[in-house]
Amino acid sequence: MQDHVIAVDVGTGSARAGVVSAEGRLLFRAEHPIVLSRPRADLGEHDSENIWAAAVSAIRAAMHGAGIAPERIGAIGFDATCSLVLRRRDGTQLALRKEASHSFDTIAWLDHRAKAEAKRCSALDHPVLRHTGNVMSPEAEIPKLMWLKANRPDLWSEGGQFFDLADFLTWRATGSTARSLCTLTSKWTFYGHARPGWQRDFLALAGLADLPEKGGLPEEAHGVGTPIGRLSQTAASELGLSTAVLVAAGMVDAYAGALGVLGAADPSARNQAQVALIAGTSNCLITLGREPVFGHSLWGPYYGTIFPDLWLVEAGQSATGALLDHILRSHAEGGEPKTALHRRVIDRIRTLRAEQGPDFAAGMHVLPDFHGNRSPFADPALTGVVTGLTLDASFDGLCRLYWRSCVAIALGIRQILDMMTAGKAPLPRLHLTGGHMKNPLLVELYADVTGCELVVAEDTDAVLIGTAMNAATAGGIHTSLAAAGQAMGPRGRIIAPDPARRAAYERDYARFLLMQRHREELRRV
Repeated sequence: MQDHVIAVDVGTGSARAGVVSAEGRLLFRAEHPIVLSRPRADLGEHDSENIWAAAVSAIRAAMHGAGIAPERIGAIGFDATCSLVLRRRDGTQLALRKEASHSFDTIAWLDHRAKAEAKRCSALDHPVLRHTGNVMSPEAEIPKLMWLKANRPDLWSEGGQFFDLADFLTWRATGSTARSLCTLTSKWTFYGHARPGWQRDFLALAGLADLPEKGGLPEEAHGVGTPIGRLSQTAASELGLSTAVLVAAGMVDAYAGALGVLGAADPSARNQAQVALIAGTSNCLITLGREPVFGHSLWGPYYGTIFPDLWLVEAGQSATGALLDHILRSHAEGGEPKTALHRRVIDRIRTLRAEQGPDFAAGMHVLPDFHGNRSPFADPALTGVVTGLTLDASFDGLCRLYWRSCVAIALGIRQILDMMTAGKAPLPRLHLTGGHMKNPLLVELYADVTGCELVVAEDTDAVLIGTAMNAATAGGIHTSLAAAGQAMGPRGRIIAPDPARRAAYERDYARFLLMQRHREELRRV
């Protein structure tokens, strides 16, 4: 009886796999690290074979921990960051750089080497840019491919297959070069709402007229909830599974999280907007609707990216968890940003707030754009700002800076929500998933600073559950994504904002906006 699925989530630093029942119960979750090379602060590279090996290890460990027979697995789904995998036509790795035992053939999502190409792309006069918020991000695949063609013509000439990372994983699992509509619409400027999907006049303007042929890109794409194919004999042997297992079309990791937390909600409900907040290394805010919504710095609207009849809009922050890690690394009383250090800082902040009151870090204010600003400014060149620093190099000084950085992240979320909802009432309901669920400071702040009700599904991994919904639909365990969402969606607890803290955060928000204006004035001097 094939009544379970495997979901695989490949993030920035690890591959996670879970065995999930038809009811959405996560039987077991396993994780395996992947290598991320950072030759410079603006570069990030993976080895795709290392990623596949990590996925295999995680899947095998999850199956062992779940303790169920392989015959009960009906389908497998993959989600991943929007990283760019380079392969030759014969499928062999096309390495940007080799180091020790690794061939770094994958440009990571966070890599900003293509900032100049993104700027040139943004200046093009083409309707495609309406679907990128009028500004092309260096994190998208088109600028990265422009960089590759201009700076590594040797690799471009050898190229034959360029994959979004999720599509690479489905190819590695099946041998099929089919691509996902989820990845192509959101990261490759493919149209889900029109045919043909590839806007070849835009590609020509970007200097990539030969991209579909050079990248082995098909004219059609597979929607979420549809199968790409079955496990190949090679992949089935590696994973310890049967070739009868279907492989679902891949997903961008943030969109898998959005499906996981919004899948159980009624997408046609009009009385209150539902916004997924996928919060980890970076933050993504995602909402779905029946009508396209355009706006500066909004990624989308993309049609059919998750549900076949809905438009998706995304906004986000480029560095959130990564910012807090950086604060810990760079402070004299900090260190390697492991969970234990985060927990020690969080516990001390709670003590300081209890002893000294909510103003224990008064006078310190932060703009969190240490890795550029994705929304609302769509400017990867923006930098962070900290005001109110003193000579305090103590551990408590670190805690104050950490706390005010958390506040700044939440203030940025409020600003993005103001833009996405255009001030419409009532306030949206935020559905939180990702690593920030483990940070009680951020959980509190996301409700109190935005004034929104926050739904937190703490007893599961919503990204894995979203990918499991995709797999269960592709495998025929559920008849549609909507049915899978109703059956498998997590039921979270609701956290209401504390009205007693509203006035203080209103003042913080006013300062936040003022600091942004002052930063722009300084840039113009």
